[in-house]
Amino acid sequence: MTDMKCTAIVLAAGQGKRMNSKIQKQFIELKGYPVLYYSLNCFQKSPLIQDIVLVTGESVLSYCKNEIVDKYGFTKVTSIIAGGKERYDSVYAGLRACVNCDYVFIHDGARPFITEEILERGLEGAKETGACVIGMPSKDTIKIADESGFVKETPNRSRVWAIQTPQIFSYPLIRGAHESIRKKDMTAITDDAMVVEQETGTGIRLVEGSYQNIKITTPEDLTVAEAFLKKLVL
Repeated sequence: MTDMKCTAIVLAAGQGKRMNSKIQKQFIELKGYPVLYYSLNCFQKSPLIQDIVLVTGESVLSYCKNEIVDKYGFTKVTSIIAGGKERYDSVYAGLRACVNCDYVFIHDGARPFITEEILERGLEGAKETGACVIGMPSKDTIKIADESGFVKETPNRSRVWAIQTPQIFSYPLIRGAHESIRKKDMTAITDDAMVVEQETGTGIRLVEGSYQNIKITTPEDLTVAEAFLKKLVL
């Protein structure tokens, strides 16, 4: 291991409106543990990660500390902070909380099935240009729609990827890109790679994650996740 420091920013501030549950999706239990537990556990065990910044809702800061971080012994969690109005605001808050960081792994806490192998591949990809996104080639044919709801074009499926997290960046690169874009219109921003793309022009490496690296968004996703857990040893 070198002196390189890697920090994981885990985003757990989403409301999960599509889950149709009074409980936020990251706190719903999956085989006896909250969804958020699984990704935190992966980062906790990983020798690549030195510390974790957990970004959550202001109303659940103490819950996260007492019922997740302290309860399960996640000693790498050095900060539990409140997120912002939009996802990119929460990411920016997480970036500001990083200390002496070389690379940062930005991850959605609603994706429980990351693995050490995914983290390793992502870091190696980020070392190439300073920016790497995890994803998988699309299994489905994708159609681009026009404004009237008709098919406008069909991109070559072999070049279409479904993007996942974590997304891994050189800390100075992603922090600078976020500082720059915050002075502009950010309404179209849906992931952190877009911030780097627009503000720096840096080439972003695509690295395979896993088809099991799903995001828990709807009740159906919980059913799928439970099926995965029957086969996985996390």
